[in-house]
Amino acid sequence: MEKPVIVTVDDDPGVSRSVARDLRRRYGHAYRVVRADSAADGIASVRELRLRGDDVAAILADYRMPQMNGVEFLEQAMDLYPYARRVLLTAYADTEAAIQAINVVDLDHYLLKPWDPPEEKFYPVLDAQLEAWQRTDRRESDELRVVGARWSAPSYEVRDFLARNQVPYRWMLADSAEGAELLAAAGAAGGPAAGPADTATGTATGTATGGTVPARLPLVVTADGTTLVAPAPAELAQAVGLSTAPATDFYDLIVIGGGPGGLGAAVYGASEGLRTVMVEQHASGGQAGQSSRIENYLGFPDGVSGSQLADRARRQALKFGAELLSARTVTSLEVKGQARVVGFDDGGTIAAHTVILATGVSYRRLGTPGLDDFIGSGCYYGAAMTEAPECRDREVYIVGAANSAGQGAVYLSGYAAKVHLIVRGDGLERTMSHYLIEQIAQIPNIEVHLGTEVVGAEGDGHLERITLKDAAGERTADAEWLFVFIGAEPLTDWLGETVERDGRGFILTGPDLTAGESRPRNWPLRREPYHLETNVPGVFAAGDVRADSIKRVASAVGEGAMAVALVHRYLEKT
Repeated sequence: MEKPVIVTVDDDPGVSRSVARDLRRRYGHAYRVVRADSAADGIASVRELRLRGDDVAAILADYRMPQMNGVEFLEQAMDLYPYARRVLLTAYADTEAAIQAINVVDLDHYLLKPWDPPEEKFYPVLDAQLEAWQRTDRRESDELRVVGARWSAPSYEVRDFLARNQVPYRWMLADSAEGAELLAAAGAAGGPAAGPADTATGTATGTATGGTVPARLPLVVTADGTTLVAPAPAELAQAVGLSTAPATDFYDLIVIGGGPGGLGAAVYGASEGLRTVMVEQHASGGQAGQSSRIENYLGFPDGVSGSQLADRARRQALKFGAELLSARTVTSLEVKGQARVVGFDDGGTIAAHTVILATGVSYRRLGTPGLDDFIGSGCYYGAAMTEAPECRDREVYIVGAANSAGQGAVYLSGYAAKVHLIVRGDGLERTMSHYLIEQIAQIPNIEVHLGTEVVGAEGDGHLERITLKDAAGERTADAEWLFVFIGAEPLTDWLGETVERDGRGFILTGPDLTAGESRPRNWPLRREPYHLETNVPGVFAAGDVRADSIKRVASAVGEGAMAVALVHRYLEKT
């Protein structure tokens, strides 16, 4: 098998030779280095590599090149090799342009010239990028195929589940030639028949032997030919190899929720020798995992996507021996002596000495009349990354004024012809980070509408129009894409009366607890409860679900780690 390729492009012959020399010295045993002295020659080389079927691991391009700068070059190259790691070579004076390129072409890193000594400033960067490339699943996405309807909520839910769990798949419409063939084949095997999709209901009809047979969508076809019709999350998780069943029935620690707080708790719990299981209803990363890019997280100066951060944390937890359960819905928490028993919606249970509640929050519903009819068929809560490719050259609307809305706007601006950011307040400064406000101001196809609300929604089978209201009155806008990033609602209703919460449903901990009125009489009341402990001894809360938490990725991770320290202290005393 041919060695994978590292491509380097620089119009300065001296620098070009220097880069190639350093690359060959370090990586020549495992990679082939292809050097080009101009952007045009570089594009020609990349196209030739693609035609020959070679695999490109990384592309390094100088920022200042005539005719086509490094950002433009990488933008063209990524169409040919979307999985290649992209590194921009730049002088200190062009650092700002490199930072902007992170959002334009999803740049993986930028290197300042000169980089002597390479052992300190060059190789560590390339080592990390090549390691990331090697971990990337680059198999053809048709190994898992999904056939569905464009404006079908069930089809969207399957695609979103696969994307958030980083399962590669190939999406095709039911009324396309290839989609119809798959539906026909599944129908012949006893599944649904082929035919045009009913976009409102997510069904299809087609002609088969004996007449017209209804077909429910979406249809999922796995690599081995197994067909799943409108699968539930647990069924889909099992089909793609995610773990859904616990290995045992008793643990030291159960972590409920797989967002930053839950992942942090799972990593620290398992690394410190606790038998740890993390239970997640949807996908690792939680709400943060849907973020297109997090740029203010410690240790990632070039930013990191929420899915990348979640994937790293997930693999880290697995490395230390944590057990991660996906697509499991927790419905109850009971205290039985020294055991804390967690119940699932299918009737199963697991128990542990301690529990950390890190269930996070969900985006609050907008409450606009008629909008709920279009959830998954034009209206999406979060999910900008999942739907972004479908928005190419269209106008999209985003509702929200916090970082998640800003990150979504910046990401979608790379696909959509125009992004309208709808903000109810009179500014962004109180709710959005300064760096995001500056980015948005510099992107020409983002328009911010202050003092504006969405007050109506209409459509036939999918969202087609929204009504906007501002100081000048109401107006109607054509809109097939509406992304909502507003507020937060804690996922705590399932706790019933067991765990004490505030009026909004956030979990109370430490000094915020009342004088113990909700505790059974046989539970000792400590005068100074641990800061993250709930009213139930041995049950802790971490991250956004906790009352008065900071609502940041870093703070959630920190609370998850801190909660594990308190778990150890609790176990020592019981």
